[in-house]
Amino acid sequence: MQTSNNQLHFGPFSAESLAEKYGTPLYVYEEETIRRQFRELVDHFGYPKFKVHYAMKANYNPGIMKILLEEGCGVDTVSDYEVRFCLELGFPAENIIFTGDNTTDEEMAYCLEKNVLVNVGSLSQLKRLGQLRSGARVSVRINPDVGAGHHSHCITGGPHTKFGIYHDQLDQIKSIVEEFNLQLVGIHSHIGTGIFDSEKFKEAMDITLGVAKQVEGLEFVDFGGGIGIPYRESQSPVDLKEFGHHVSEHFAAFCKEYGKELELKIEPGRFLVCEAGTLLARVNTLKETPAHQFVGCDTGFNHLIRPMAYGSYHKVRNASNMDGEKKPIVLCGNICESGDMFTQNDDGIEDRDVAEFQEGHIAAILDAGAYGMSMSMQYNMRSRPAEILITKEGEQRLIRKRESYEDIIANFV
Repeated sequence: MQTSNNQLHFGPFSAESLAEKYGTPLYVYEEETIRRQFRELVDHFGYPKFKVHYAMKANYNPGIMKILLEEGCGVDTVSDYEVRFCLELGFPAENIIFTGDNTTDEEMAYCLEKNVLVNVGSLSQLKRLGQLRSGARVSVRINPDVGAGHHSHCITGGPHTKFGIYHDQLDQIKSIVEEFNLQLVGIHSHIGTGIFDSEKFKEAMDITLGVAKQVEGLEFVDFGGGIGIPYRESQSPVDLKEFGHHVSEHFAAFCKEYGKELELKIEPGRFLVCEAGTLLARVNTLKETPAHQFVGCDTGFNHLIRPMAYGSYHKVRNASNMDGEKKPIVLCGNICESGDMFTQNDDGIEDRDVAEFQEGHIAAILDAGAYGMSMSMQYNMRSRPAEILITKEGEQRLIRKRESYEDIIANFV
């Protein structure tokens, strides 16, 4: 993105022109940003057997998935449909990991049939997998008793989370593995998302490696994802050079002690696609109360739920008046709920200084490429938006059509 002639541009295209051509609301993604983020990860992890698996729940549009496939990325999946989708897109089965939660036998059976590795998150699931196929290859997700993240709902490690087998239950894991002659080839952990505190990650890494060293025959250790991106202007990106060097050196030392060079896996989602995506909406209403100047637009939390769900911060820009005088406003949506506000914090609604809006202007909500469209819904019978990709060649391409009324009612019986 860049500013030209007082307007926000994506490559050679102004937000105004894209909104005029495709309508609003509209998700816009930039291919170059996705490729840059992936390559930065690979470049900064010096460990020779390093593999990135994209957490596709962040955004599963095939236009984005195919970019990562071209880059040689693997995939982290959480449902059987995600697995099927990846296989149909051309991802090799060996580059897909299935890490479901409270997983059914049917989901595991499908993965076993397709030779996709199942990463098990409970003793019950491990036993059921053994009953489905004795001798199967399997990975185990450990809860390392450490959690971190930008919100309590995004912490996936520690005693208050439902994810993984607690790290002190290794004897029970081994017992079930032996009972069903399973091949335990991987140890996995994931402590949360939106993490800037690398010390928390390192702490979880040590606990996970402490479990791994007690298991013979491993092929990899997977440390999950969760690398934060700077949503706020005051935040700085994670120092990938320092982070990648530490993790690589630490893991190499572990492998030397283990006696075998294992594969080092991580599973970023947000880090790869978040900054590539922007949600554009047209302003249609300006109103004032004694407390706030409200700027109303034609999208809502049905298209980007993070501010309402987590109090998440997203930068807001007036794409039609980038250099205008800034005034405190509250950007709100068209959903019939009082929580439908894009300018929020942990305590609720907040004013944000943004260049002055007029009705008809285009509002741009930045850093919306992850957990935006993938968490969208048809609440209030409002259709989900179109998605377009600005390619690395500087072209625009429609990668998802806007839903119609017929799409919304298609499954009613």
